[in-house]
Amino acid sequence: MPARLRLLLKVVAHYTSLLIFAVICLLWNVVAVPLLLLLPSGRGERCGRLGILAGYRLYVWSLRLMGLYRLDLRALEELRRGPAVVLAPNHPSLIDAVMIIAHEPRVACVMKSSLMNNVLIGPGARLARYIRSTPTRRMIHEAVAELRRGGIVLLFPEGTRTTRSPLNELQAGVGIIARQARVPVQTLIIETDSPILSKGWSPFRHGAFPVTYRIRFGRRFDAPDDVREFMAELDRYFRAELTHAPQNQWIDARPAAEAPPKPGPLPSA
Repeated sequence: MPARLRLLLKVVAHYTSLLIFAVICLLWNVVAVPLLLLLPSGRGERCGRLGILAGYRLYVWSLRLMGLYRLDLRALEELRRGPAVVLAPNHPSLIDAVMIIAHEPRVACVMKSSLMNNVLIGPGARLARYIRSTPTRRMIHEAVAELRRGGIVLLFPEGTRTTRSPLNELQAGVGIIARQARVPVQTLIIETDSPILSKGWSPFRHGAFPVTYRIRFGRRFDAPDDVREFMAELDRYFRAELTHAPQNQWIDARPAAEAPPKPGPLPSA
């Protein structure tokens, strides 16, 4: 097959994947909005999380089918029937949360408030009782309550997608939540060879396909007693694990991106 034709087919597949994601989300919203009004919080949460898992799993399957991604997500099977943990992945791509949520219905994602109000994913996220990242004290309270019920809280310690290699400065919320809930922090190491859907990359901009994308289990840290000491140790661990990650090549090669937010003072326990 000529190279130009292969490129054209991949570009068409990329835009098709965006359409598939939008259709999945909008169809689920048709169900989620009335359920949000009708179901009590417990049943709504279970229904919402299963619906999102099913939709995201279909989307991930479509990426494989169209040959856009070479995915290695086998490590996420370890989440099933596992204990309550704070999941702490690095965050190179917009698609990271989708990949994780597609594998375990107990995951409650900490999301930016702007995403909770997003027309595509907001209604489903609210039905699933995902956690708003602001205000900070309320986020910590809801995350701790989720963990004490045996759930899994997904929180990206970088606070935003990676803009400098090997990772951004870490935010303290992951340590505070783990300390208050007395649960471990399970790190996930995400590696990808493509800047597609990275910080500043428009979803409508295509790139080289297929994308190689892998998630592996990292170290599991016990619940910390000293949050500052823990965050320093977590930072050293991520930097050591990501020193040779493939994304470092394109992060370092592109122009300086928007700087991530500076860590603020730690909220009191």
